[in-house]
Amino acid sequence: MRTKLTSAELAVRIEDLYGAPLTTLEAHAQTQPPGMLAALLGSRHDLAFAERTITFHRDRLLQLVQPERGIGAHEASHLLDCARRITEAVAARDAQAKTAAAVLNSLGRVRACEPPAVSVAPAPPTAAATTAPSR
Repeated sequence: MRTKLTSAELAVRIEDLYGAPLTTLEAHAQTQPPGMLAALLGSRHDLAFAERTITFHRDRLLQLVQPERGIGAHEASHLLDCARRITEAVAARDAQAKTAAAVLNSLGRVRACEPPAVSVAPAPPTAAATTAPSR
């Protein structure tokens, strides 16, 4: 079961959270001081970049291992470089996805809670009005 958050899923969740399209939110974030929206949009950008990097190097690796291609020392160094870059991009993607999911989960709308029951302490006994005996 896949539990990783993708950049497309993150974009939808940001839109749902803020109630506006991503392009509107990005324009709005540029005019505001840094905040949670800017951080979430930055995470989405970084996640999308890691996904594109994985795709690029995976495709390059598949080109390098075509059956009709020979693998010599030169090609082997390219294979290793692609594998290393894929590993780095996967680690970056996983870290970004984990962090973004945790932040989004913490920002979810909270159900209305019932106010805590207030116990009313009995009022302290008042001193009985005592009158001094008259003589």
